[in-house]
Amino acid sequence: MPQELNLILTPKQASDKQYYLPIIAKTLNVDPHNIAFVRVVRRSIDARGKAVKVNMGVQVYVDEVIPETFSYKFDYPDVSHKDEVVIVGSGPAGLFAALRLIELGFKPIVLERGNDVSNRKRDVAQLNRNQPINVDSNYSFGEGGAGTFSDGKLYTRSKKRGDYRKALETLCFHGADENILEDAHPHIGTNVLPRIIANIRNTILNAGGQVHFGVRVNDVIVKDGTIKGVKTAGGETVLGKAVILATGHSARDIYELLHRKGILLEPKSFAMGVRVEHQQELIDSIQYHMPARGEYLPAAAYSIVQQVAGRGVYSFCMCPGGFIVPAATNRNEVVVNGMSPSLRNSKFANSGIVVEIRVEDFAEYAQYGPLAGLQMQMDLEKMAFEKGGNGVVSPAQRLSDFVQGKTSSELVKTSYHPGVTSSDMHKWLPWGIGQRLQEGFKAFDNKMKGFVTSEALILGVESRTSSPVRIPRDPSTLQHPQISGLFPCAEGAGYAGGIVSAAIDGERVAEAFVTWAK
Repeated sequence: MPQELNLILTPKQASDKQYYLPIIAKTLNVDPHNIAFVRVVRRSIDARGKAVKVNMGVQVYVDEVIPETFSYKFDYPDVSHKDEVVIVGSGPAGLFAALRLIELGFKPIVLERGNDVSNRKRDVAQLNRNQPINVDSNYSFGEGGAGTFSDGKLYTRSKKRGDYRKALETLCFHGADENILEDAHPHIGTNVLPRIIANIRNTILNAGGQVHFGVRVNDVIVKDGTIKGVKTAGGETVLGKAVILATGHSARDIYELLHRKGILLEPKSFAMGVRVEHQQELIDSIQYHMPARGEYLPAAAYSIVQQVAGRGVYSFCMCPGGFIVPAATNRNEVVVNGMSPSLRNSKFANSGIVVEIRVEDFAEYAQYGPLAGLQMQMDLEKMAFEKGGNGVVSPAQRLSDFVQGKTSSELVKTSYHPGVTSSDMHKWLPWGIGQRLQEGFKAFDNKMKGFVTSEALILGVESRTSSPVRIPRDPSTLQHPQISGLFPCAEGAGYAGGIVSAAIDGERVAEAFVTWAK
């Protein structure tokens, strides 16, 4: 059996086995040559003090046979002739639902409105050149979902939802680096994740499942209170024993479809705001309390929150060493998001800074019923488009000018490739968002000295933090309360958020289907 140790190391000591192995040997009072294997199971940075430390949990095998890397065995049997289940969407929820269905002996048929990950790269490249958007294949739609090209962060606080470790090991099985199993805030990187997504698709296909691209669902087939399948924009009917709806938080046409058909929806709280971009060097110096982070520390991140006038103002999807990208899904709207490559080696750091929007804030949109928040979201994105004035060019303002209510006569450089234009965002952002952001930034500057600077930019708008609509489901069966066999799933249904929590929710829904099918 391994011995478990918790080590407190310097960044250099934690960076390589050659440095921490002698420390382990001395702690255990053994010869280093007798240590057969060391598995790092936890790694986190503690930058609260003046000297940055790394907390590392290890399992040490002394004079033992080296264990297998994975504790899980993945068995994906041939399901080509098994009962079929329709999955709408190939984001993490849809893909992990498909994998779990295969493990449980069912054949998934995955329908994806966007392109496969290879062709999707060309779609987002066009968008970064401020070319017309492909409304079905972009940063939000396509194989892998919104997370594929918008960072690949794997951290989740929702570890009670399901088997968090298995989700990470599944990603490793399909090509992710094993360091995601040990880092406190694991991250794959937007440059690596597409290959993993393609490997998952191949697993589904090799097991006899199906994955179809360029297939947009525009109707559901319901008979006697039970869903029988879906209809596509191409006129095809796809039938199955059940339908797992894993369409993501930006599939507005799905919400509108369900609402037209009288299928129960609910409004829910979400958040909107801006994306702020600093030089990574500045964030490093603030977080690590030193002029430069050196070679042994990663690009620094931050997480920050403040209550302002009864609403939370907080950082969202912080991307150290990253880029800002255009995340619109329709023409005549501007939406921004962030991403980081695996090395997090951009000179920029960006984060969404958003304001909590509650259901009671939808009052002026009451005529839209459960889609009120959706309309509010759309209106702000259209306003950002008007202020940008050219495709997905983003309105922008120096952070210090925004806080002080001043016009930015010039803008600093940004990672946002389509381009930015100076805009008085303090004037046109709705009061409930704009003024709360101004006060929130002031509070952030008190917590992180130097955060508010003329060398930072805000870009607008960050509006797709989560869905403003929930597709309800019975907590015990995970089915829609009106329609038997309809399983709303993950972010698009208003449950879970982020790659891992969505993946876990996909697995849970697949398991709930099997229980129901019996």
